Formats: sequence, C-alpha cells, structure tokens
Amino acid sequence: MKPVRTAIIPVAGRGTRFLPASKATPKVLLPILDRPLIQYAVDEALESGIETIVIVTGKGQSAIEDYFGKDHELESALSKSGKDDILTSLESLRPSAGQLVFVRQNQPLGLGHAIWCARHVVGDEAFAVILPDEVMFGDEPALRTLIDSYNDLGTSVVLVDEVDPERTDSYGIVDPSDGERGERPFAVRDVVEKPAPDKAPTTLAVVGRYVLRPEVMRALGSTHAGAGGEIQLTDAIRATIASAGLHAVRNHTSRFDCGSKEGFLEATVMSSMEDPDLRAKMIELARRIVSDRE
Repeated sequence: MKPVRTAIIPVAGRGTRFLPASKATPKVLLPILDRPLIQYAVDEALESGIETIVIVTGKGQSAIEDYFGKDHELESALSKSGKDDILTSLESLRPSAGQLVFVRQNQPLGLGHAIWCARHVVGDEAFAVILPDEVMFGDEPALRTLIDSYNDLGTSVVLVDEVDPERTDSYGIVDPSDGERGERPFAVRDVVEKPAPDKAPTTLAVVGRYVLRPEVMRALGSTHAGAGGEIQLTDAIRATIASAGLHAVRNHTSRFDCGSKEGFLEATVMSSMEDPDLRAKMIELARRIVSDRE
C-alpha cells in the first residue's frame, strides 16, 4: 500500500451558530486563546506525517488563505521591535511552501461534495479527512493513530466516540460487526448518517477523523444527495464497506465539539489549563466567579 500522504480539511461551512462573529470572520479562524481552529487541524495533520494538506473553502473565506501566508510587514515590525520569540512562533506554525493546497467548493452541497472537490489533488490514493470543528488534545494525534491502524489493516478507518443517546441524529453512527466494541480497532458492518435516537444501532459516533481508501473518493462521484439534501461522506463510506472494508478506532483524546458554543468554551478552558502561564490564573478566576455567584 502507498502511504497516506494527503489530508483534506473542509472549511466551507457558514458557521451560523457563531453569528454575528462568523459573518465577517470564517468560523475556523475564531481563536481558542491565541490559535484559530484551523491551526489545530493543520498541526495535527503535520504531526501525523501528512505531506500535503488540501483546505476546501467556500465563498468569503479568502482570509483563511491569507492567514497561512507570509505577512512581510508584520514580520518586519516584529523583527525591528526585537520580538524574536513571537516571530519564531509565527514561522513555526506555517507549513512549508507548496504543502498547502486551496480548493474552492463553488456550491454548498455537503461534506461529501467538499471532499470530492479535492479528488484531483488526492489522486488514486488513500487519504485522510480532518473536520476542524473537532478539536482534540492528547499525547498522540488522533489522526496518527488512524494512520497506524490503516497501515496494519489496509481498510478504511474512522475515529469513534460515545455520544449522548439523544444526539445520534447529529452524527454518523457505526454498527460494529458481531457486536464487537472493544478498545482495539474493530470491524464495522454499517454506518448510518444521523439516525433518530430510536433508530440508531449504537451510540458510537464518527467524530471528525477518517483515513479512507481510494474507493471512497470514487464512490463520491456517483453518490446522490442523502440526509439534509446534501451529498454525505457517510453514504460513500457505507457503499464501499464490501470493497474497501471499514474499521473503527476509539478516541482516547480529550475531544471538544467546537461546532457548538459549549464545546468552543470547553476547549478554551482546557487550552488555558494546559498553558503553564495561565493555569493558576484560570483556576483563580473560576473560583472567584463561582464564589461571587453563590
């Protein structure tokens, strides 16, 4: 098998839950402390050994491309001011020249369509997908774990996590083969997009990390609109289980759904607690806020 060299990060969503902020700023540029959502996704891809990152954008998102560009005026000002530590930090966050590819999704036809828009960059190879709304903190990048499992198994692989039974209609839900649900990667016989709670086969949800065989990209080219009237990635994965196989790997990171305000806040608190300069101040602030409201 060829190594997994390419990761796709779709960012074309409108971010309506974060209006009015997302009216002027793409949601993936909203910061968790001093780092935007998109940076976490790009960092995870690079730390997982990905060589090429395809960012699929939509209308009004040129600021994302500007964010990863070199700002000569800013960097010159930092250098003249002797702020070399900040300058070095900025440079370390920027992928190498040519490592980022931007592809435009001209119509909002769903996640599956956004992934399909990157087909010419991916070619006929396995590829990874990172949904930047899902921010994960852990000792090892979640994507790295999936790539290792793909290298061992040779099938498509998805990351799964237990979700509230009442929220299955927000996720793709997996149905393990023979009821297997252990800690090791397990085979999946079906995956259902956004089933109602009373129809969901389990509460194991696909949570924004995929390594997919090339059969999935080919299937997306003939996948019709599904749930929500959109072309669903889940439907293409489902259609290729017989030919490409599918395994699920349980998530062992601290995961935050930053597509919601609650998850965004939780990720910000977690990031603050992991910053040695902010941890004590964050604890003190939380205690004071709670005390003042008792």
